[in-house]
Amino acid sequence: QKLTRYAAAEFSFFLAVPTMLAASGYKLFKYYRQNGGFSSNELQLLAIGNIVAFIVALLAIKFFIGFLQKHGFKVWGIYRIILGILLLTLIYKGYLPA
Repeated sequence: QKLTRYAAAEFSFFLAVPTMLAASGYKLFKYYRQNGGFSSNELQLLAIGNIVAFIVALLAIKFFIGFLQKHGFKVWGIYRIILGILLLTLIYKGYLPA
């Protein structure tokens, strides 16, 4: 079965949704158990933060899929390799924590 770049990228984002929900739910559960609940201020901040994060994520996904359709994975792969080498160098030199 052959997938287009668009379909592959879209599928990978869909796979990330349950993982992110589970991680967020687990963190909320731990916080709830440690602190005995949420204040109304904390609930407001959580709601605003989730709405803003959702909007930014949609914009990032739209940009990334558009980028892939125009340029493909090669440019993205080169960027990731360069970024990885840079980060590993900064960690090795002690500028970033491991």
